[in-house]
Parts: sequence; structure tokens; C-alpha cells
Amino acid sequence: MDGQNLEYAGFWIRVGASLIDSVLMLIIVMPILLVIYGRSYWMNEFLVQGFWDVMLSYILPAVAVIVFWVYQSATPGKMMTNLTIVDAKTGEKPSARQFIIRYLGYYVSMFPLFLGIIWVGIDRRKQGWHDKLAGTVVIRNRKSEPPRFENQS
Repeated sequence: MDGQNLEYAGFWIRVGASLIDSVLMLIIVMPILLVIYGRSYWMNEFLVQGFWDVMLSYILPAVAVIVFWVYQSATPGKMMTNLTIVDAKTGEKPSARQFIIRYLGYYVSMFPLFLGIIWVGIDRRKQGWHDKLAGTVVIRNRKSEPPRFENQS
């Protein structure tokens, strides 16, 4: 990566990446839950419907996110938006341990009214609490290529 094109990834680009990931996960998980539990799944008042609900709604997303982080340092949403998770001290790829701490740190970040997530918008290095706990930062590679027009050679 060209260091001149790197910057800390801000709040809104990270929200966008997260929305992409959420939609992709819903496209995969919801049809399977519909087949297993039927239409009543969405009308039931219980938070958890059973074993497959736990596996597909909680365990699968956690495993998928951590696997993507370990192998790509990014989820598909982060890849689409040119974001990468790196070690805050070295700029290198974080360890699997850091990624697991980062994932668990999301729960800490979300618990007090999402304050730890909102923190990305006010922190100098754009770190949420989950990033601070894991010792990571999210960087954005601005693949800036000058625009080309038809009449240019």
C-alpha cells in the first residue's frame, strides 16, 4: 500500500461497510431461517427460536467476520470500501488474538448506547472502543487516480 494514499477510516465510511456486511449476511441467513422455521419466525415474540437460530444468527456471523479478518484484514464491506484493519502500533496485520478481542469489543462498544461505536467519529485516530481494546486501527486506501477525459491523450 502506498503510504501517501492512506488515512484513518472515519465514522461514515465504516458505517457504510458495516451496512454492506449486514445486507450480505441477511441475504445468506434469512432464506435458510425461513426454510427451517417458516414465516412464523418473524412473528414470534421470542428472541431465540432454537438451535439453528443461534447458529445462523449469532455463531455463523461471528465466525465469518473473524475468518475474513484473519485472512483478509477486512470483511467484504470493508474490502468494497478500501478499508483494512491494521495493528495500531506497527501498521501490520493484527494477530488472530487481536481480531477476537476486537470482535468481543463490539459488545463493549455497543452496550452503552453505541457510545463506543460513535467514538470513531470523535477520536483523533478514528478508533472505536473495540479498536482501542484490540490495539487496531482501520485505514482507508484512497486509490486516487486522476480523472481521464475523452479529449486527453
